[in-house]
Amino acid sequence: MSKVLCDVYKSRKKDETYLYVARRDGMSQVPDELKELFGEAQLALTMIITPDKKLARTDGARVLQQIDEQGYYLQLPPPRETYMLDLFCKRDADDD
Repeated sequence: MSKVLCDVYKSRKKDETYLYVARRDGMSQVPDELKELFGEAQLALTMIITPDKKLARTDGARVLQQIDEQGYYLQLPPPRETYMLDLFCKRDADDD
């Protein structure tokens, strides 16, 4: 898979949780159990994903692989400790 037009949905139930799906399939490939846990899906954005696309918490190759294998890519928030440490380290780096 070289590129896919993706819809990215934000969970209204789970903070910082996103579902990437191929626009052509929509949410049809997402299991009902996951849809229930995810809650109401709000379209956040639509974008073209390519293997070399850099994303905030992953890369395009991983997203494309998951969409190809299971029909969606689920992005979960980082562990709380890691997230707070990242913020702290970024602030220190900005002071240099």
